[in-house]
Amino acid sequence: MLALLLAGVQFSHLLDFMIIMPLGPEFIRRFGLTTAQFGAMVSSYTLASAAMGVLGLFWLDRFDRKRTLLAIYAGFILATAACGLASGFVSLLVARSLAGACAGLMGAVIMAIIADLVPGERRGRAIGTVMSALGLSAVAGVPLGLGLANLFGWRSPFFAICALALVMWLGLWRVLPPVVQHLSRGAHEPRSNPLATLASPGVALGWVLTFFVVFASFLLIPYLGTFMVGNLGLAQTDLPWVYLGGGAGTLVAAKLVGRFTDRLGAGRMLGWLLVGTVGPHLLFTHLSSSSLPVVTAAFVLFMAVTSTRAIPTIALVSSRVPPSLRGRFLAVNMAASDGASGLAAWVSGLLISTAPDGALVGFGQVGWMAVAVTLLSLGLLWTFGRSAVALKTATT
Repeated sequence: MLALLLAGVQFSHLLDFMIIMPLGPEFIRRFGLTTAQFGAMVSSYTLASAAMGVLGLFWLDRFDRKRTLLAIYAGFILATAACGLASGFVSLLVARSLAGACAGLMGAVIMAIIADLVPGERRGRAIGTVMSALGLSAVAGVPLGLGLANLFGWRSPFFAICALALVMWLGLWRVLPPVVQHLSRGAHEPRSNPLATLASPGVALGWVLTFFVVFASFLLIPYLGTFMVGNLGLAQTDLPWVYLGGGAGTLVAAKLVGRFTDRLGAGRMLGWLLVGTVGPHLLFTHLSSSSLPVVTAAFVLFMAVTSTRAIPTIALVSSRVPPSLRGRFLAVNMAASDGASGLAAWVSGLLISTAPDGALVGFGQVGWMAVAVTLLSLGLLWTFGRSAVALKTATT
């Protein structure tokens, strides 16, 4: 029940992040944006989240995690409402930045609660349940949001997210118990400089691994909707069905990946997923104009293997730090993730151009870049595993 409640919170802020991307063609047309400006809009959310994650290093483990989550979630609701009230590109950019600043810390607190309350042998399944919110947001949220946008305009999805988030906030307030175990544990652990602990080579390598895993994905993800409309011949009204299929695949895959993460180990599962994403990345980015079923099938495969890489990554890196530092570590790790997604979207925006007919030029080359970064992540994973063995041997 705890995992399902936290998954609902995760669903609301992931939907807020995702809804921008399939609305890309609408924003580009309405505001007269370039590809780089749209990339900046996507990046503003994640870069603000990254900045707040770094600030969270100094205070995130000092309070009851329930109260912390409620306060940050309230800020998120207000910022999302501001997105719906925005009058132009600049005001929307500012509102997106404020929403992103709250969302990154929310994700860190949610994962810290899971790491505190769920035993290690079941943690992968719990993280998989919460991360399935990504698939659910694509299955139900994005198609519904696009439907609302088609019927009532682009502002309506943001107001709908606010209403949903308010219901979830009330659920957290009434159901979630105080989460203060980390405070009592921290009092009995030897005092040390948290910056020194979190910057130690074995722990810092986890941030680097997270950065490159996410960077490879977000070189492509923000522009998938625009690519499908401009290059693959789909209509804007086809996108809800494509995202419905991709979300369903992600929802099923997240459950399976969570279970196999517990069974095989997080490191091994992440390695298999990194290898398994090479083919789908190249397949999708080099598709030519195709029918809706073909595009949907390729999109389902792409999302199912790409989006679930976060599950073993979080399970792997969160096991490296003591509970009294876990919230701050996950905040910085979330900052690395958000910084990677924002930077990747910005880099792609610089490398991709838009033809007069709306097609993206250079998307295939960015696909090769994503594969190269994925292979680099595989090497970092091997190094991370070797450092863990060395650390354990030295401690013994």
